[in-house]
Amino acid sequence: MKTRNLVVGMLCATVLAPILIFTSTFKDSYPSSSESGEFLEDLTAFTVGGDARHLNLLPQESSTTLSLKQPILVISDKIAQHSAHSQSQSQGSWEHKSARVLSATTNGLDQSKTDNPIRQVTDLTKTQINNHADQEQIKASDNHISAHHSQILDTKHQQESSQTYGVLEKKEPTKINNEKQTEQTTPPDFRVRQLKDQLIKAKVYLSLPATRNNANFVRELRLRIKEVQRALGDATKDSDLPRIANDRLKAMEQSLAKGKQIQDDCAAVVKKLRAMLHSTEEQLRVHKKQTLFLTQLTAKTLPKGLHCLPLRLTTEYYTLNSSQRHFPNQEKLEDPRLFHYALFSDNVLAAAVVVNSTVTHAKHPSNHVFHIVTDRLNYAAMRMWFLANPPGRATVQVQNIEEFTWLNSSYSPVLKQLNSQSMIDYYFRAHRANSDSNLKFRNPKYLSILNHLRFYLPEVFPRLNKVLFLDDDVVVQKDLSGLWSIDLKGKVNGAVETCGETFHRFDRYLNFSNPLISKNFDPRACGWAYGMNIFDLDEWRRQNITDVYHTWQKMNHDRQLWKLGTLPPGLITFWKRTYPLDRFWHVLGLGYNPSVNQRDIERAAVIHYNGNMKPWLEINIPKYRNYWTKHVDYDQLYLRECNINP
Repeated sequence: MKTRNLVVGMLCATVLAPILIFTSTFKDSYPSSSESGEFLEDLTAFTVGGDARHLNLLPQESSTTLSLKQPILVISDKIAQHSAHSQSQSQGSWEHKSARVLSATTNGLDQSKTDNPIRQVTDLTKTQINNHADQEQIKASDNHISAHHSQILDTKHQQESSQTYGVLEKKEPTKINNEKQTEQTTPPDFRVRQLKDQLIKAKVYLSLPATRNNANFVRELRLRIKEVQRALGDATKDSDLPRIANDRLKAMEQSLAKGKQIQDDCAAVVKKLRAMLHSTEEQLRVHKKQTLFLTQLTAKTLPKGLHCLPLRLTTEYYTLNSSQRHFPNQEKLEDPRLFHYALFSDNVLAAAVVVNSTVTHAKHPSNHVFHIVTDRLNYAAMRMWFLANPPGRATVQVQNIEEFTWLNSSYSPVLKQLNSQSMIDYYFRAHRANSDSNLKFRNPKYLSILNHLRFYLPEVFPRLNKVLFLDDDVVVQKDLSGLWSIDLKGKVNGAVETCGETFHRFDRYLNFSNPLISKNFDPRACGWAYGMNIFDLDEWRRQNITDVYHTWQKMNHDRQLWKLGTLPPGLITFWKRTYPLDRFWHVLGLGYNPSVNQRDIERAAVIHYNGNMKPWLEINIPKYRNYWTKHVDYDQLYLRECNINP
C-alpha cells in the first residue's frame, strides 16, 4: 500500500510540475492580468500548415500565428528532424539543420506558420515578449521537453491520419468510377456467353475418355448441362435470364473444376475442340446454303393472299358491263405537259402502293398520269383494282403487254432468247446445261418480258418526251414533279449512283475477262440503280438507244458478257449516257440491308425495297415495313376477303 501511494504521488508530481512551471513562467512574462487573458485566448488556437488545431481542455477560437523571436531551446535531434520534416511539407523549400542548441535570432526573421505547436504556444507577439523571458524559458525548457515531445508525436499522428483519410477520399471516387466504367463496358449478354461457354466445356469433358470412366462425374455433368440449358433457354441478353441462372452458373463452374482435375491431358482437349470446330463450320456452311435456298424460294413464291386477290378482282371485273370498264380522263394519256409515270408490274397490291404514295405526296395530283403495263393473267385484276379504288384526281392507264404487237422475237433479241431452249435449260438446270449455281439468277422475273420492257420506252410512249420509270417495290415520300425540270445535260438516263458500296461497281456485273467488256468499259466505274429513273425520250430516239441495247444483247446470246437480269445491259446501254441525280431522290437497300441510315430514309423522295425481303412477304425487314403498309387500306373489301392483314 505504501508503494502504491508512493507511485501515485510521483505520477501526480510529474504531471503537475510542468503545469506549475509554465504558469509561473508565463505569469512573470506578462506585466498585467489583461495580457494573461490575451495569452489564453491566443493559446486556444494554433495553426499548422494553415489548418486550425484544437488544444485539449481549451475552447477553440480563430487566431493567427505571429512571427516572434525564437527562444533558445535544447532539444533532441529527433525532435529537430521532425520539425524540419513538418516545415518541408508546408513550404516545400525550407532548409533546416539539426543541432543540439537552437540559438535565438535577434534580427527578427519571420518563422513559418507551420513551426511545431510548442513554439506557437510559447510565441505571442513581438511587442509583448521581453528579452528577459528568453533566459527564464531556458530554465523551463528541460522541464517541459517531455511534454514538447509528446505534443510533437500527437501532431504527427493527426497529420498522418488526415493524409491517410485524404488518400482514401481520393481513391474512393476512382474506385467508384472504375466500377461504373466496368459496368458500362460489360456487354449486355456477358452472362449468356458464360453459360454457353460452360456448355461447350462440359460437352468436351463428356467426350474425353478419362471423364467417361468416372460414372459419378458423368452423371453430375449431364445434370448440370440440363440445368444450364433450361436456365439459358432462348435468352439473348442477361436480362432475359431467370434468377436461378446465377446459381446454375456457379454449380457448373464447380463441376467443371472437378473435370479439370480428372482430365489433365491438354492434347486430348485440343484435339476434341478442333474436331468440334470443324464440325460446327461444316454445319454452318450447310445451314447458310439452306437459308439462301429458302430465301430465294420465298422470294419467288407468291403469298396466298396475293394469289387470292387477283383471282377475286378478275371475277369481279368480268361482272361489269363494257361501259363500266373504262377509266376517266383518257385525253391526258398523251399530253407531254403532264407528269407521266411508267410502271410495269404483275403485282396488284404493289402497284397500288406506288400509285397511292405518289398521289398522296403530289402537289397537283391532277397533273400526274400513271401508265401501268401488266401481263395477260393480271390485266383484268389490275384494271378492276383501280376502277374500284381510283387514285383521286390522277389519271391511270392499264395496258396488256400481249397487245404490243410490235414486241416480238423478230424485233427483240431478248424475247427470242427468253423463248429459246437453251435459256429454259439454263433456268431449270436441265442435265444438258451447266446452270449457274447462284440461285438469284433463277428468279422468274429474269424470264419475264415485263422486266425488259424498260428498254422499249419510246415504243411504248411514242408521243411523250419525258417519262419517270418506277419499280413496283418502291414507296414515294415526296413530290416528284421536280424531276421533270432537271437538265440532264444531253444524257438519256437520270439516276442515282450507287458507287458508295464496292459491289455496285461495273466489275460486279460484267465479265471483264471477256475482251469485248474489258476494251469498252472501266471495271471501277460507278454503277447506278434502276427503280426511279427519269428518261429523256427525245434524246433516246436521237441517240438510237434501243439499237445499242439490241447490239449488246445479241452479243450476249451465250451469256458470256453478263448473266441474266436488266441492270448489266442497262449499265452497258447507258454507258456515258447517265446523269447522276442527288442521293436524296432515291434511297435503296430496304429489301436486304437492315442498317440503312434512318435519316437517309426520312429525307428520301423514294425508298426502294430492292432485294428479296419485299414488304409484302413474311421475310420482310420489320422496321421498314410500316413505310409500305401505311399506303394500304386493309379495310378494303377485297383485302379482307383474301385475308390480307398488316
